[in-house]
Amino acid sequence: MISPERRRLLLVHAHPDDESITTGGTMAKYAADGTDVLLVTCTLGEEGEIIPPALEQLGAWAGNQLGGYRDGELATACAALGVTEHRYLGGIGRWRDSGMAGTPAARHPRAFTAGSPDEQAGQLRALIDEFQPQVVVTYDAYGGYGHPDHIRAHQITMAAAPSSPSVARVFHTVHSAAAVERGLTALRGLPELPFPVPEDGKLPSTPDELIGTAVALGEHLEAKITALRAHATQISVLPSGICFALSNGIAQPIPDTEYFVLAHGPAAGAGTDLFGGL
Repeated sequence: MISPERRRLLLVHAHPDDESITTGGTMAKYAADGTDVLLVTCTLGEEGEIIPPALEQLGAWAGNQLGGYRDGELATACAALGVTEHRYLGGIGRWRDSGMAGTPAARHPRAFTAGSPDEQAGQLRALIDEFQPQVVVTYDAYGGYGHPDHIRAHQITMAAAPSSPSVARVFHTVHSAAAVERGLTALRGLPELPFPVPEDGKLPSTPDELIGTAVALGEHLEAKITALRAHATQISVLPSGICFALSNGIAQPIPDTEYFVLAHGPAAGAGTDLFGGL
């Protein structure tokens, strides 16, 4: 069995804010338990849409300073989650946000998806070899919702992590279809919600029969909400903390549990703990 003092968790995310949206509570929970947590972010998120009007000139179409600003947001979010170890893939600024599929940003010479997958997997493998995590987390093959950078993060993680001698398990972070439905139902019952609530099936989710691990956040849910608020250029969080919205202004519930699909390694013991049974 791995002692809690020696547990090491590495997470691979595409842009600043992805870590808080999908795995923020899990990161906070394990960091608080004494697990060594390393966050790897692949880009600075330079192509993100900006919510606060006062900051809109940071965008790539104007001052082109959004990446640096989002690095500061990420540092604040990590502090809220209790995560002290963070690296950018290849070093800060090596890979640039590719933007959504079909946008001109994908043709930038440093665009993440324009880079060599072998080079990127090698950069990630070097971090894995240095940190020696037993558990690695990234997205599924669809990247959660189809963003090209998320898909590339999945590809390089699956190329680098499963063959590492230290890595016992690789998980994909997903949204439970049942949890999303419950969350949306609860939001529809709230008066004067400032964001429209989407219909069932309109938010990306994974059928629950495919999900093998559910990590209850408990008291660490508050850390996740605080981390979400740190990403103010990208996320609006209600004062109550019951939901958030991205730049599309669509309500998304904030669940009290985060869900994972096991992609590599033994399943026994992993029902509620990424390290369970190891």
